[in-house]
Order: sequence, then C-alpha cells, then structure tokens
Amino acid sequence: LQFAQEIFEKGQAVVIEEKFVGEEFSLMSFCDGTTLVHMPPVQDHKRAYVGDTGPNTGGMGSYSCEDHLLPFMTQEHVAAACAINEAMARALKAESGGDGFKGILYGAFMCLNRGVGCIKFNARFGVPEALNVLALLESDLAAIFEAISAGTLSPALVSFARQATVVKYACPFGYPDAPLKNQAINISSLQNPAGLFLAAVDEANGQLLATGSRTAAVVARANTVAEAEARVEAEVRRISGSVFHRPDIGTTE
Repeated sequence: LQFAQEIFEKGQAVVIEEKFVGEEFSLMSFCDGTTLVHMPPVQDHKRAYVGDTGPNTGGMGSYSCEDHLLPFMTQEHVAAACAINEAMARALKAESGGDGFKGILYGAFMCLNRGVGCIKFNARFGVPEALNVLALLESDLAAIFEAISAGTLSPALVSFARQATVVKYACPFGYPDAPLKNQAINISSLQNPAGLFLAAVDEANGQLLATGSRTAAVVARANTVAEAEARVEAEVRRISGSVFHRPDIGTTE
C-alpha cells in the first residue's frame, strides 16, 4: 500500500488485480466476427507433477466430459463463460469498426464462489485443449473455417460428440526447468498411432529425439472420462525413453 501511495503521489496509476480462488477451465469459441459457436469446456493441468505440484508448464494434459460440463461446474457456469466470450467478440467488433475478430476466441476462466471469473483471452486454439475438442468434432473443420472467413458461421455447421476425452503429454526428464535434450524415444509399441501427436521432436540417424520441451501428446475419446483415461494411460506408457507423464490426469486422484 505504501508503494501504491508513492505512485499516486507521482500522479501515476496502479493496476489492482483480483485474486481468484477456484477451479480453472478453458472455453473456446469459433467466431466469424458476429456469430460465436462454442466448444465443450476443457480443464488443463499445468503443473508438472502428480497432484498439481511442481513448476508450471505449457500443460501436461487435459480432459473433457461426456456431458460437455466438468465435475466442478454447472450449466450456469458454462453459460456465463459463453456470455463473456460473446461480450468480448462484440467489444472487438465495436473497437475495430470492421468485421470484428474472426478465428478462435479462447477464454481461460475460473469457477468462483460468486460465479465465473475471466483470467485471460487468447486468439488461438488452446494447447493441449485443442486435442480434446477436435477429437470430438464431428463436422468438417475446413467448412467451419470457410464460414468464419465468409461471415456465415452458424451452430448448424458445428457438432461435437457427446463423449469424453483425455490428453496426456510425455515430456523429457527434468522438464520444464532443466530438461534432458536430444534423447532417443521409441513409439513403435503404440497400438493407436492415430492418437499420437508429436511435438518437440527431431529425427537423426533413424532415431526420434526428444528435443527438450513437451515431446508427444496422446489423446483418446470414449463414453466416459475413466474409459478415455485408461486408454491414454496405457498408450502413453508405451512411449519408451527418458520421458515422464502425469498418470493422475483424468482420474479422481
């Protein structure tokens, strides 16, 4: 407070931020400048180690539920997050004076005792959340992008399966602070290579190398989170090498 008072006395301003306490989630929306079509909410786990401990990362994994809610939220929470995304789109259009924002509007939110709070926005798909929602997308993504560009987006163009998804990343030992680099990994034992998404890797002398950041993501879709988690856990364990993952993502642990 004393420091803030010193700033006020100099005629300068301070930014006061509210501390949020609650469960964080992501809600992304397709936006053509006017119309928004919302994607299912996803929860990402950013801490490196089991139990949401350790340093922050780009995201160790994420999950979504078959009812397009999350265990800690209600339909009212989803509606509030959608309304915030819609308000942001209106504000961007009013500010730009043109067609408005076209693309992916990605809001990061938190469920609070008083409702929903907004943490930040990104103008892109979330990572790893994109793997969750795109695994559920039953519509033609290219057609959706064309509608966004033309300003003709409508809910009729977008359909998501009423199923659950789980994503887990394999990362080099030491990630994120002091990761091992250029260590060989082997993915030949995977049973569903279509669910594997390589990230920070290189190839040399016929070997796949983990270069230091998140190495590979594995995604699965099933009727329940428990089923999707079991499939992902079995598959990510088939990635051999100097990598680790969080076995608790998508579980009740």
